Amino acid sequence: MVRSVPRLVVAAPASGSGKTTVATGLMAALAGRGLAVSPHKVGPDYIDPGYHTLAAGRTGRNLDAYLCGPELIGPLFAHGARGCDVAVVEGVMGLYDGAAGEGESASTAQVAKLLGAPVVLVVDASAQSRSVAALVHGFATWDPAVRIGGVILNKVASDRHEALLREALESVGVPVLGVLRREAAVSTPSRHLGLVPVAERDVAAVAAVAAMGAMVAGGCDLEGLLRLARGAGPLPAAAWDPAEALAASAAEPPPAPAAVFPTGPGRPRPARPRPGVPHGPAGPRIAVAGGAAFTFSYAEHTELLTAAGADVVPFDPLRDERLPEGTRGLVVGGGFPEVYAEELSANEPLRGAVAALAASGAPVAAECAGLLYLCRDLDGLPMCGVLDAGARMSERLTLGYRDAVAVGDSVLAGAGTRMRGHEFHRTVVEPGAGTAPAWGVRGPERRVEGFVQHGVHASYLHTHWASRPGVARRFVERCKAS
Repeated sequence: MVRSVPRLVVAAPASGSGKTTVATGLMAALAGRGLAVSPHKVGPDYIDPGYHTLAAGRTGRNLDAYLCGPELIGPLFAHGARGCDVAVVEGVMGLYDGAAGEGESASTAQVAKLLGAPVVLVVDASAQSRSVAALVHGFATWDPAVRIGGVILNKVASDRHEALLREALESVGVPVLGVLRREAAVSTPSRHLGLVPVAERDVAAVAAVAAMGAMVAGGCDLEGLLRLARGAGPLPAAAWDPAEALAASAAEPPPAPAAVFPTGPGRPRPARPRPGVPHGPAGPRIAVAGGAAFTFSYAEHTELLTAAGADVVPFDPLRDERLPEGTRGLVVGGGFPEVYAEELSANEPLRGAVAALAASGAPVAAECAGLLYLCRDLDGLPMCGVLDAGARMSERLTLGYRDAVAVGDSVLAGAGTRMRGHEFHRTVVEPGAGTAPAWGVRGPERRVEGFVQHGVHASYLHTHWASRPGVARRFVERCKAS
């Protein structure tokens, strides 16, 4: 199927140039005109899509060529953009920055080329005038396959400053499609892992997004940006479909045996989950943690679980004192449990329910924040105690893409299953006995990572299940049998 959704990519020479402000504001401004806007984010970032969702009124989705593979970028884009009038894709880091040591892999430039989408370059002009021409010329000519269709000048100081910038850019041949002044109302607060998520800001986030939309609508040529987006050619990609992806994955051969990784002392392999009685046609109920403490998730995960036959029910560990009635499996994704450690710890009834569910052998999948929540304690505060491990905050940031292989069988993957993941945390987990590692990881060093304990799979790695749909099918099957 050929998709002709108008589209453009909002990129920048470097991080901190204003990509999120411009992309979010553009989504809000176009949605304010009555257009159906499809919001997307390059890379593994979970926070920016929350602002995109608020701006566009439609779920923000990630396009990560490293986690999912370049072959899925077009299909995932087409899936998210179904029925939309225009799509806006926010880039990551600088335009040509990607996975370390991997060339253009996972860069905004790679995604723009895979989508055949023109690029709007957001330039922080606060400390330059004529030099902006050399900067834009360099980015526009570095890779002829990347089409720089326009420039938005950000943090412009005055009318005189704007005139100097426009005059310098006349010789480059890249049109100026917007000029933005400094605006305090559009700032978004940050902390140790980036912007504060939308779910934590509530009314303030709504006001900030509205201000971004007003600023872009007032300072940018929306008609020019729409013309640029409509100039993107047809995209020859069939839209990704979770049911079709599951069916295709069922025909894949089983994984090869896992490479040997040192498991370390005191971490024996666990027993396989015990079999049980399958559930009825409604499918097993799988509870998915949400709320302010667990905001990191990819929309495709719940879509795959649903397509595999699960009844997916969200819950909020900060507010709910029990798991949804009839829960047979649990998914706890990423977020900021360290910020809400006291509230999570104070919810003793839910902590007890999670521990009881895990003890029953029911499948539990946890990533990063979910791993911390399952630990014995976090910075001395009691958590669920599913894992005999203590967690604490650290000064060291662990960040980067990882290649991983399942060391043994678990509720998510058979031994030898290969996946790509992303780590992003400032915590350390010190394991006790009685668990096996989840993954053998190749990153800066070769090591084992995560925990497998009966029906529990817990890891720091954020993974994108669209790259391995069989993960969702396997998890649902184990929930049926628990």
